[in-house]
Amino acid sequence: MGTVSVDAPRGGTVTRRFETGVRALDRKLDGGIPAGSLVTLLADPASQAELFLSGFAARQATVYLSGEQAPTAVTSALRSQRGTYDDLSVSQLNREAPVSDALGHVESLGSESLLVVDPVGPLERADAGEFRAFLETLQARLAQTDSVAVLYALKHDAAPAQRHRTEYTSDVVFDLETTRAEDVIENRLFVPKFRGGRALTEPIRLDLTDRISVDTSRDIA
Repeated sequence: MGTVSVDAPRGGTVTRRFETGVRALDRKLDGGIPAGSLVTLLADPASQAELFLSGFAARQATVYLSGEQAPTAVTSALRSQRGTYDDLSVSQLNREAPVSDALGHVESLGSESLLVVDPVGPLERADAGEFRAFLETLQARLAQTDSVAVLYALKHDAAPAQRHRTEYTSDVVFDLETTRAEDVIENRLFVPKFRGGRALTEPIRLDLTDRISVDTSRDIA
């Protein structure tokens, strides 16, 4: 996920954007995700949504916080995908104190970096005041460093009680919908919220195999 500068209106400032790695999506988002944005990625646990995370982390200084998997497993999975991961730091969140652990990483986040929390569930299950303070600190740090954070939020029947706070605070929400129709798996990406630009009124149909590509068979690109 590289960065690009997007021309601003006359008299305005240049907005730096982080590319998602999906060209059709970046075009629709006017170049990508604005620096300073907090992003929530909603997806089913059995989907290939990790491809988005690996695409985000490629070619970008990345701090990757794993709430479930061991760092070695995350690193191996990332490096198995296309792209280079020269500046990648993977840490496992302290399960006894995930919020305070995550805060330490947020406060040390470098300039124009990417922070990934995979998944964000352990933080959402923490004390409401702690989680609110985490989101506030994270937003402030992203603005200070021109960075982007992606919170990977798993969709399931027992979503954490604070999921609404995650989505409400986020500047951008990606909602990946995965459905099975007979012998076909369909993936549709919705962008219902985009504070730094225009939300998408229609989904983008994607093929998620060992990489992400737009499903052109349905004439959406």
